[in-house]
Amino acid sequence: MPLDAEQLAAFRRLAAGLDRIDGEAYAAAGRDPLLPILGLGPARAPLCFFGRDPGADEVRHGQPFVGSSGQLLRAELHRHLAPDVPYSFDEGLRVGAGFFWISTVPYKPLHNKAWSPAVRQRFQPLIQHILSAQWRGGDVITLGNEAFEWFSIGLVGDELAAVREFWRREDKYESSVAVPLRAQGSERILRLHPLPHPSPANARWRPHFPRLLKARLDALLPPA
Repeated sequence: MPLDAEQLAAFRRLAAGLDRIDGEAYAAAGRDPLLPILGLGPARAPLCFFGRDPGADEVRHGQPFVGSSGQLLRAELHRHLAPDVPYSFDEGLRVGAGFFWISTVPYKPLHNKAWSPAVRQRFQPLIQHILSAQWRGGDVITLGNEAFEWFSIGLVGDELAAVREFWRREDKYESSVAVPLRAQGSERILRLHPLPHPSPANARWRPHFPRLLKARLDALLPPA
C-alpha cells in the first residue's frame, strides 16, 4: 500500500529540515535522500514490525529491514512461514510482503547514530497517521529501546506510568503491553510485543534474538 501524494510530500518536507541524513550513502546508492524507506504492506497485515531507522543496506536496496539485523528477522519469519523453502534475500522479501514494516524515522542517519528524541517527535504525528490510516492490525513487534519508547510519546498519567512500569520488567521480551494509538480523532488499542534490537553491536541480546523472535511468532502467527 504506497503512500499517497500528500503523505509523500509531508515526509519530504520533514526530511528536508534534517541536517543528519547520510547524504553520501544515498548518493552512492543513487537514491533520493528525501524518499522515506517504508514497507507498507496489506492493510490487514497480521503484524507490524517497528524499528528505529534504516541503515546502509536499506538505502542501497530501497527496502526496510534488509541489513544484517533485518536478515535475522526475515530469516526467522521465513522459517516460520515457509520451512521447506531455502531462504534467500528474495525469499525474505517475498514472505515479508505480507507484513507492515515501519520505523520511528524512515531515513538513514549519519554514522548510524540514532535520531534525537526531538527528531523522533517531529516525525511521530506522521508515522502515527500512517499506522492509523493504512494498517488495521493490532499486534506490533518493536525492535530495540527507541522503537518501543516511540509508543509512549504523548502519553501522560496512568497510561505513561503503565508503559514505563512494563519496560522495567525482567520478562518484557516475553510479555506484551497495550497502548493507545490516537490519530485524526480516532483511537484504537495496539498490543506491543517488544524484542531487543538484533544489531551486532548489541552483544548482550543478539545471540538470544532468534529464540525470542521465534517465541513471538509462534504466539502471534499460529499455523493455519
